[in-house]
Amino acid sequence: MGRKPGAERTFTVSIEAPADLGYDVYGVPEGSTVEIELRLEAIMEGILATGSASARATGECVRCLDSIDNNVVVGFQELYLFDDAPEDQKSEDSFILEGELLDLETALRDAVVLALPHNPLCGPDCPGLCAECGARLADDPGHTHGEAIDPRWSALSQLADQPVRTAETSESGNVPDDSKE
Repeated sequence: MGRKPGAERTFTVSIEAPADLGYDVYGVPEGSTVEIELRLEAIMEGILATGSASARATGECVRCLDSIDNNVVVGFQELYLFDDAPEDQKSEDSFILEGELLDLETALRDAVVLALPHNPLCGPDCPGLCAECGARLADDPGHTHGEAIDPRWSALSQLADQPVRTAETSESGNVPDDSKE
């Protein structure tokens, strides 16, 4: 492109996704296709790269563990300074041109990773899994395990299942015969 301010080029390219383009539970799989539309503009300090990228992100819902497969579209803009730019313009966060080449991987990774949710959901109203048995609550909305019993009282619930002993049965050990002959 040269260093003439105002020079511009546009590109549409398909690349393979680099590794670690996302999180452990949700991201763009390595080697999948990423479509990039890119506009490069020469300005006084360097090259301004403006573009958008689209890719398929896959993973699991953090509530119900169903698989998720969504299209992700992100925009990005970065300034790549010429390698002979004054030191007062450069910082440790600056992107520097390597000769006439620029590396978009860091800008692309930052844009995609920041656009992905940390806790992806299959839907905004996903009820998740039952905490007691692991059943998927979306499949059975009325799922219940009955009234929860406080563990401190659980021994008393066992007494309710045993036959009631009266004063007569405890002394003799026999069950009284209430039948009249």
